[in-house]
Amino acid sequence: MKKILLIAICSLLFPGSQHLCAQKQRAEAAYKVIERVSGQSGLPVKFSLKPNKEKGEGSTYFQYKAAEGRLMIEGNSPVALCRGFYDFIKSNRSGIYSWSGSNVRFPEKLEDIPLKRVVSPFENHFMCNVVVYGYSMPYWDWDRWEKEIDWMALHGINMPLALVGYEAILARVWKKMGLTDDEINHYFVGPAHLPWMRMGNISGIDGPLNEDWHRRQIDLQHKILKRMKELGMKPICPGFPGFIPEVFKRIYPDLEVIQTHWGGAFCNWMISPQEELFTRIGTEFIHEWEKEFGENEHYLVDSFNEMDIPFPAKGSKERYDLLASYGDKVYQSIRKGNPKATWVMQGWMFGYQRDIWDYETLGALLSEVPDDKMLLLDLAVDYNKHFWKSEVNWEFYKGFYNKPWVYSVIPNMGGKTGMTGVLDFYANGHLEALSSPDKGRLIAHGMAPEGIENNEVIYELLSDAGWSDKKIDIHEWLKEYSYNRYGSYPTAVRKCWDLLLESVYGTFTDHPRYNWQFRPGTVRNGSICLNESFFKAIESFVDVSGQLKDNPLYLADLSEFTALYLGGKAELLVKAIDWQYEIGDTVRAVKFEKDFEYLLTGIDALLSVHPTLRLERWIDFAHKQAVTPEQHKQYERNAKRIVTIWGPPVDDYSARVWSGLIRDYYLPRWKHYFESRKTGVRFNFAEWEKNWVESEGCSPLALPADIVNTARSLVDYAAFITPDLIPDGKKGQLGSWTVGSEKTEVLSFQLPADKLEKLSSVQIERKRGGSPVVCSRFKLVADGKVLIEGASAEILQGDKLRIVYPVTLSDDIRGNNGVELQVQIENTGSETASGQVSVIAE
Repeated sequence: MKKILLIAICSLLFPGSQHLCAQKQRAEAAYKVIERVSGQSGLPVKFSLKPNKEKGEGSTYFQYKAAEGRLMIEGNSPVALCRGFYDFIKSNRSGIYSWSGSNVRFPEKLEDIPLKRVVSPFENHFMCNVVVYGYSMPYWDWDRWEKEIDWMALHGINMPLALVGYEAILARVWKKMGLTDDEINHYFVGPAHLPWMRMGNISGIDGPLNEDWHRRQIDLQHKILKRMKELGMKPICPGFPGFIPEVFKRIYPDLEVIQTHWGGAFCNWMISPQEELFTRIGTEFIHEWEKEFGENEHYLVDSFNEMDIPFPAKGSKERYDLLASYGDKVYQSIRKGNPKATWVMQGWMFGYQRDIWDYETLGALLSEVPDDKMLLLDLAVDYNKHFWKSEVNWEFYKGFYNKPWVYSVIPNMGGKTGMTGVLDFYANGHLEALSSPDKGRLIAHGMAPEGIENNEVIYELLSDAGWSDKKIDIHEWLKEYSYNRYGSYPTAVRKCWDLLLESVYGTFTDHPRYNWQFRPGTVRNGSICLNESFFKAIESFVDVSGQLKDNPLYLADLSEFTALYLGGKAELLVKAIDWQYEIGDTVRAVKFEKDFEYLLTGIDALLSVHPTLRLERWIDFAHKQAVTPEQHKQYERNAKRIVTIWGPPVDDYSARVWSGLIRDYYLPRWKHYFESRKTGVRFNFAEWEKNWVESEGCSPLALPADIVNTARSLVDYAAFITPDLIPDGKKGQLGSWTVGSEKTEVLSFQLPADKLEKLSSVQIERKRGGSPVVCSRFKLVADGKVLIEGASAEILQGDKLRIVYPVTLSDDIRGNNGVELQVQIENTGSETASGQVSVIAE
């Protein structure tokens, strides 16, 4: 009301000045950001909003100078002003604003600074992934959201996803169409799983929702969108992609509803855009959304996330005609809701499912959509370059058919804590797109992590890269990062970064997880780059703890880095323990088990003082959204599920190295496994995991008396744990198996997705026990799809100690959410048998 009154007064007193009043308010919004992040008021900073005269209204820039004790910042938007302030802070080594803490300090005495001008090579800067609303944001309150929007503004983000409140608006639309509250809310899944329901992947997990949830989400989204728009951001809001409750057929008996399938175990229901009801719901959704939140420019609609498309074969005219009609109907449902709106579509499928989405197929889908009313998110350039090793999408799709598009990367899957990512690529990979003759209408730089509050150095680097059209020297950049984060750059810190560039930050891992983060017995080798340089890097970081012990951000990184170091040592111990059981040395196996327990307990203690890496914090967010005792239990269950068993299936996808999760979930699970190795009695992990998800609270934690001494003593303790504990020649081993006498077990092993391409055979060996063992029902499954299945039986007996199953796979096989090998083993004799399963890749 005050804002409207101020604008009205300006218009009456000063004709034509309404624009100036609005500009002043936007500059004030930017100023409030710097007050919040610095903790200071009355700073000698002047903001001026002006378009870039050199390159036109849409060009994104900032410039600043300091004179006579005052910092003057000019930019074309409030976000550009905030970015200019942050550039000033970092250029003067005056701090950093990160998820794990802030130390932004405005200089007590401001020296004169000559003019510095930065023009971004991109008009916009994008942030978020649809599923980050499940892996990181599902239970955030306004306090946490305010900090995130401040983070975005400082880092120059002006085009974020803003998906809160989708279900509340959808419920209103469906209720007007005749569905009951009960029918609607029982279709909705738990808050942490909503992203996959929105994309048509799942239904029926941890629901229902209720009016309490909808009301609170509406209130929250009002605050989010108000702040984003005050800062001149261009939020991308949700549109209707076609997924509905099957119960719609109660009202529309003749409605064609297609059941969608994802991952082999999940489903949802979809109506085709060819149906009149699709356009009606899509249009009414936007009307209802804008009635509640005001006009919006960009709407996200994704209908094919990791799913096959229900169209005829490639090459047929019918296929391309149907796709063109499909795309037109989706766009028309948006246009009728808001003629000015733009359809935004995520492009994960462009690289992940290129066997489906070839040039002609995607071109047909987009052909009837006006060029200026479409925005494509090229979501995962890092996957194209470093995992799939395929042609980049802007070249494969020849500049994306003249549609505007966003260069983006996915630095994280599932919110996993483990380190990974080629820093030099994140610093400079966008330069290839900028210089490409096929860049087409490249309008934005972005990052689309599935989960945040991890690998913070990557996001700081990416946000700097998006404002640069020059090559960044990664070593020089890391020096400045360290000065801003730790206040200095000791030789040991430099050595740490150099060694990390030779290991985890010089390599790209699809899903960085330690072997102990999987269900015990299913994985032998984790996927994190645990070479010698990784361990030496963190040892060097710990060495400087005496010098930097008073710096809170160093202590946060010390607890995290040391925990990840110990996680690598624990991985080596898991392999050593299995080896001792294989050779029959149970005494040494038990000794290593105690070492393993000591390390994981130490990891938990270190992270108990970390600002973000704590299960208790995660559950507390969920509890705060509850209004009733029932919701309190439901939201905690949902919060626990998403970071552990996920569904099941998709077990252990999220893989957090968190305090609370270590001591209550990972460690107890391994202790049960160790006991089963001794007794030969198979433990029911699925039942135990389910019970843990449905339990309440966390066990009491043990805070370390001194984080520096704790970190040092744990690193010293782990010195004996080296790869030498395990014999050579075990690289292909997936895991071990133990089957008791006269027992039949179906064993499951996780296979790294990057092994699929060269996989030639699977080998099953018996190491101990003389009873005949029958192996049968060999099955290989990727993302819920069966790749190979056979029921023929092979017998291990006498001198026959090994069975080899040849494997032949097509070239377009992908495995993102999980690759699983299943084998049935029957022990027909009177003594326990054990062995191992390995893969051979050529």
